[in-house]
Amino acid sequence: MRFGTFIPQGWRFDLVDIDPRDHWRVMATLAQHADEGPWESLWVYDHFHTTPVPSQEATHEAWSLMAAFGASTERIRLGQMCTCMGYRNPAYLAKVAATIDAVSGGRVEMGIGGGWYEHEWRAYGYGFPEVRDRLGMLREGVEIMHQAWTTGTATLDGTYYQVDGAIVQPLPLQDGGIPLWIAGGGEKVTLKIAAKYASYTNFNGSLEQWDHKSEVLRGHCENLGRDFESITRSANFNTIVAETEAEASDRLAAVKARLLPHVGQERADAIEQDYLSSPTFGTPEQVVERLAERERHGLGYAIHYFPEAAYDLSGLQLFEREVIPALS
Repeated sequence: MRFGTFIPQGWRFDLVDIDPRDHWRVMATLAQHADEGPWESLWVYDHFHTTPVPSQEATHEAWSLMAAFGASTERIRLGQMCTCMGYRNPAYLAKVAATIDAVSGGRVEMGIGGGWYEHEWRAYGYGFPEVRDRLGMLREGVEIMHQAWTTGTATLDGTYYQVDGAIVQPLPLQDGGIPLWIAGGGEKVTLKIAAKYASYTNFNGSLEQWDHKSEVLRGHCENLGRDFESITRSANFNTIVAETEAEASDRLAAVKARLLPHVGQERADAIEQDYLSSPTFGTPEQVVERLAERERHGLGYAIHYFPEAAYDLSGLQLFEREVIPALS
């Protein structure tokens, strides 16, 4: 199994009580730690406002961070889970990503999806298109990026995007262009796009849901003549790990207490339940067992969000010592 880790950027209230002047230092230090450790990749979220409620707390922009991480790390791969297609013109985004690929020495991953955070869409003046339109934008945008990164130009007279000879030079350093991670489990559109273009998929759910989505993806691959096994399936996990179950509960209580003033009791309770039901909440032995089960169901890449990371590295370091070696 391959492993990635999220760097806190404020979106999930994971930099609160830290002076904004120190945010980059914290993020850069964590990125350097990941670069020197066993992780294959680091990730940020492509969001502008905090969640589950918008607030005045800082949220740092994903692609600016990609450029900064590209220049400040040496080895680790750099991704976003996931970029919202509707937030940037896809030809422009292809150019940005190709530039960062050059800055980083060929380490960019493109996580891309249709987007969902309605408040954010409307606040930034993007409207909030129907699902079918957001997925149509995703389909056309991925085609534009694929053209740009494989040929150096892109032309498309689409329903949502029109580009005419957009030049993207230099090409990304990576042969075949920047790998595409198509995020989401929509069965009729998203997984079909993934079957055509993706090197990776990213969707979550119970094992039963995971197996069902995987079979849908397999069917799309067969219809397109694509080798299903050529696509690595990934999932994201909210992770709190500790030496004992009691300590894990204490860690979760501290996370909840930090979130409570910002999200309110009802949402804090829901977040707590989300962690309690996560396969990666508990002791290292429990986490290894649950991830190994998912690996048997085809999980090839696990990306972990540690809510404590900006404040306390001990849980992340425990994961590095005891979970990753057991599954790598």
